[in-house]
Parts: sequence; C-alpha cells; structure tokens
Amino acid sequence: MPIVTLKDVTKTYSPGNVAIHALNCVNLAIEKGDFVAIAGPSGSGKTTMMNMIGLIDKPTSGTLTLRDRVVSGLKRNELTRLRHDFLGFIFQSFNLLPVLTVFENVELPLLIGKVKSSRQERKKWVVSLLEDVGLADRANHKPAELSGGQQQRVAIARALVTKPEIVLADEPTANLDSKTGTTILDLMKKINHEQNTTFIFSTHDSVIRKMADHVIYLKDGTIVSEEKQQAGIET
Repeated sequence: MPIVTLKDVTKTYSPGNVAIHALNCVNLAIEKGDFVAIAGPSGSGKTTMMNMIGLIDKPTSGTLTLRDRVVSGLKRNELTRLRHDFLGFIFQSFNLLPVLTVFENVELPLLIGKVKSSRQERKKWVVSLLEDVGLADRANHKPAELSGGQQQRVAIARALVTKPEIVLADEPTANLDSKTGTTILDLMKKINHEQNTTFIFSTHDSVIRKMADHVIYLKDGTIVSEEKQQAGIET
C-alpha cells in the first residue's frame, strides 16, 4: 500500500471572480521509502502539492490518504497531531531558533508533542541524531556560530527527531553552495537508504532529480510525466 495517495485532487483558488486551479485532478501514489523529487516551473503546483501532503492545506475536491488514513476531512487538531507524528519538515531557510543551541533546536519537537519521554531518553536520542549528521561536537553552539551546511544538518536532525515516516524538503539546497548541497543530499540519501524514511522534495535542483528514484513533473497544476529509476547511494 502506498504511503501517500492523491486521488482526483484539485485545489482551486478564487481571487476575485477568477478560478485558478493550482492542482487539477491529480492522481499520484508514493511508496514507503521513496526518494521523490517534485519538479516543474514556478507556478506549476509544486508548493500546493507539498502543502497538501504536509497537511498545511486541504484539497478543494478529491481524496488525500496517508498510508491507510483518509485525511481530507480531518479537523484542524487531528491534522496537527498527524502532522507532528507522521511528518518531518526541512526548509531552504533552515528555520532554526537563534536563541536555542543546536541540541535545543533538535530537542524542541519532542517537548511539544503529546507523548513525553524522560530527559535522559531525549538526550540519548538527540545526541544519536547529531552524531548521525556529524554535529555532536556542535551541540552547545547557537545557529549563528554554524555554517549554512551545518545549519541544514541541524534542520535534518530536527526533522527526524520525532521518527517521521515522511520528510518533506522544500528546496533544501537553495541557500547552499553546490559542494555543500551535494554533501547534504548524500546525507539524506543515506538516511533514506538506512532507515527507509520517505523523502519528498520540491525542487528546481537537477542534482536532486538525478538522485531521486521517483521524479514527478508538474505543469499548470497537472502531472505531465513521471519517471521512476534506480538511484544509487553515495556515502
């Protein structure tokens, strides 16, 4: 069973008297463990599709299913809980809190969730993630003391701290130089391979498209093509 299914999903905005179909009767299935790139020109519907999957926006019509749960009709508090438990987010601007240390930024989602763990359990898990992204020695630093690539690594650890099944990444390499961007992508591909975490990218980056095993091309709110390929992993 796919981990994400969109069936006849349409999203319509109506500024003034003009109806704009940001997504137009989209059908899509994403499997568990996929490394997915959503590509297309500006205005093609990439952001709208990511917002649908990220439970930030609702379809005007059609059905969105996460694993075996139809989420299109859920209430706001139910969506918030599902988003926290099921999804992780990585942003191009990192979105780290400048007043918190690296450790505290990664730990924060665990403190605001309903399921509480002991301080010792949280520390062990956060330290483990920081080791995975190569930043255990920066745990007590503030974001301003880190490079862009290091900040993105913190954002990856924070996205993974709730053990999400899906990580949504919006242009995660846009603010990085090409070498650092490739390093970050290699890290995410490694996590995808080792933990079977599903990664979904909204991107213009050709490097991400080459690394993806599932590429979805959008134009004018419609999927115009899909490519599935066996992508290798770089370590």
